[in-house]
Amino acid sequence: MSLKEKDFMPKEELRALQLKRLQETVERAYHLVPFYRKKFDEAGVKPSDIRSLEDLKKLPFTTKQDLRNHYPFGLFAVPMDRVVRIHSSSGTTGKPTVVGYTRHDMAVWTEVMARTLLMADVSEKDIVHNAYGYGLFTGGLGFHYGAEALGAAVVPASGGFTKRQLMLMKDFGATILCCTPSFALHLAEVAKEEGYDLKKDFKLRAGFFGAEPASPGLRKAVAESWGIQYVEAYGLSEIIGPGVAASCEYGSLHVFEDHFIPEVIDPETGEVLPDGEEGELVITTLTKQALPMIRYRTKDITVIHREPCKCGRTIVWIESIKGRADDMLIVNGVNVFPSQVEHVITKVEGVTPNYVIVVDKKGVLDKLEVWVEVDEKMLTDGVGTLERLQKKLEEELLNHLYINAKVKLVEPKTLERSMGKAKRIVDRRELSS
Repeated sequence: MSLKEKDFMPKEELRALQLKRLQETVERAYHLVPFYRKKFDEAGVKPSDIRSLEDLKKLPFTTKQDLRNHYPFGLFAVPMDRVVRIHSSSGTTGKPTVVGYTRHDMAVWTEVMARTLLMADVSEKDIVHNAYGYGLFTGGLGFHYGAEALGAAVVPASGGFTKRQLMLMKDFGATILCCTPSFALHLAEVAKEEGYDLKKDFKLRAGFFGAEPASPGLRKAVAESWGIQYVEAYGLSEIIGPGVAASCEYGSLHVFEDHFIPEVIDPETGEVLPDGEEGELVITTLTKQALPMIRYRTKDITVIHREPCKCGRTIVWIESIKGRADDMLIVNGVNVFPSQVEHVITKVEGVTPNYVIVVDKKGVLDKLEVWVEVDEKMLTDGVGTLERLQKKLEEELLNHLYINAKVKLVEPKTLERSMGKAKRIVDRRELSS
């Protein structure tokens, strides 16, 4: 079976494969990882209790805190002499989460990354400009191995050095771009400043964008700026890195179900939600050896769909990640995600998709400000035009998100640009309390 054919596996065959792999994973986790044995025993469940895929919900959840509590290698299911790669998160909010890979795990990762890239039919004819960060972050090396497996030429550009990246993309004739959506937009912005014609000077035909939530408006802005197919790539290091899911030509984010089982739960109760309802994504790995993850709570908010996709793939699909549960702002009782604010902004003419949300406290009430860069063309208009634009943005945020936010229009290129994941929220509430 070819890599692409795996996405079109008959449903019954896929379910049987999932159950077999789930039972093997649960058995290994229980006997090889003391943490899981203790969790299973406390939940009153044994590996032999998993007789169907529906029995998955009997198993306890795993969280990021569990990984931190067992830092660095306490959740590994293999001895260190079988581990050939170690990655970790940045650890900006405490101990980093550490992940390990056996040779088998590396082969699985390469496979799912190749399947991700096949969403845009990447082949040996392509030159892949990889601007994801290399190092402990999984993005750079994940895309690198997947592209090489398909025979494509890889330019390991990594992050930063925007003008140099543009020179390499043009001179080397890159056909595929891999980076965060915010960096793709930044590249387009700088290319225009440098006098490049984005459609004539570059040969890009598709891009693979992930590592941060992106609103439909931002995705559209990136695709139209470069004139390319936008492929969303989803993953997280705790599961494998990028390569958990990727979007087809119809925008459906397909999960590679023969390696990962997705569920959507109510983040408050932990109950599994029916298909079509929004909740927190939970993922169980089926083929990981070094670090099996049982019902890992991703904190990512999405909706799961099992109805057939127009592309013909039989594997389940999820909607684009709305945001992370821990990125959700609660402002005076109203829940709002940065990507929702971004979507409203990108629908209003006269501003760019570059923005920052500043949350402060005034007495007992939360105060929200949205700083947005105006389009260069607006600078020649009068003060009255800018005031109307500011008022329109405030009205749109209120009408669509039910939040009273003060919009502050700032000059182009005022807000800090990110070479990786964009920082969209500045929360000052604790400082002012």
